[in-house]
Amino acid sequence: MQQKSSCKRILTHLLAGGAALALSLTSWAADKPNVVIVATGGTIAGAGATAANSATYQAAKVPVDKLIAGVPELKDVANVRGEQVFQIASESFTNAHLLTLAKRVSALAKQADVDGIVVTHGTDTLEETSFFLNLTVHTDKPIVVVGSMRPGSAMSADGMLNLYNAVNVAAAKDAKGKGVLVSMNDDILSGRDASKMVNIKTSAFSSQWGPLGSIVEGKAYWFRAPVKRHTMNSEFDIDKIDSLPPVEIAYAYGNVGPAAHDAFAKTGAKAIINAGTGNGSVGNAMVPELQRLRTQGVIIVRASRVPDGFVLRNSEQPDDKYDWVVAHDHKPQKARLLAALALTKTSNTKELQRIFWEY
Repeated sequence: MQQKSSCKRILTHLLAGGAALALSLTSWAADKPNVVIVATGGTIAGAGATAANSATYQAAKVPVDKLIAGVPELKDVANVRGEQVFQIASESFTNAHLLTLAKRVSALAKQADVDGIVVTHGTDTLEETSFFLNLTVHTDKPIVVVGSMRPGSAMSADGMLNLYNAVNVAAAKDAKGKGVLVSMNDDILSGRDASKMVNIKTSAFSSQWGPLGSIVEGKAYWFRAPVKRHTMNSEFDIDKIDSLPPVEIAYAYGNVGPAAHDAFAKTGAKAIINAGTGNGSVGNAMVPELQRLRTQGVIIVRASRVPDGFVLRNSEQPDDKYDWVVAHDHKPQKARLLAALALTKTSNTKELQRIFWEY
């Protein structure tokens, strides 16, 4: 009898201790932020034939669960879970992919149990997706877009650290309200102006205006904040946008003719981004062609093919006279997205120009 009673007391004690431990573990987990990794494919999910393959590989092969499992340190940073939205190389991203992804990110941001979101993405169009999310997702929660220049199978692969850094940034309270961020190669860049500037090095991404901050050993250090309109302050809301009007880019060069512009107009382009030389310059032979397209209702946006700088209005060309718009500091690929979103609101060129100044 005594032995049974003693065993019962021990069992009760053990159960109580186990319950207390479980409660402690639950409480500890609850103290960490909740971060969702939304995976879309790209090099960060790629694999090469050998460790020496850092430029020749197949993108979009590794599922999100394996990406997360490959960085066990993430569990010390946040409660992390993954969603596989797409599994594609980013050069295959379409407007439909952008809309689907942005709507899912928006839905996640509305959840009370989500504190931050990381989007894994191929680097080829990472800058376009980050800009689109920055313009359309209404949240002040951190959204961090991340990729890698080398597949995980390569020597000195950068994806593991990039992902770890991205989760740390998404989990950081001081990342709140800074718009969509890009975390690459220890830099924290604004999704507005981050661009891929090198195609074979891990230092591929930069901004002519500099990074917002850096992340070192899991801690974010901030040095500037974006001042252009974004996320919560944007007039574009992904929850109210189901399609984008067609906007195309025509590249300028010596001896350029109107063939591309005309073809885009005939296939229904509502706007054409003219990726001009220098300060968005337009060759003499092309001026009447662009004027003609404008009289047909096509919006003409002067951008520049030059990596840095910005296009001055009424410099090089009399934009007021021709009723053209200038892209300001937006590269042609980003100007395309902003023009498409703007055209969901208005086709008035003064309003379109305001939008390019403000965003």
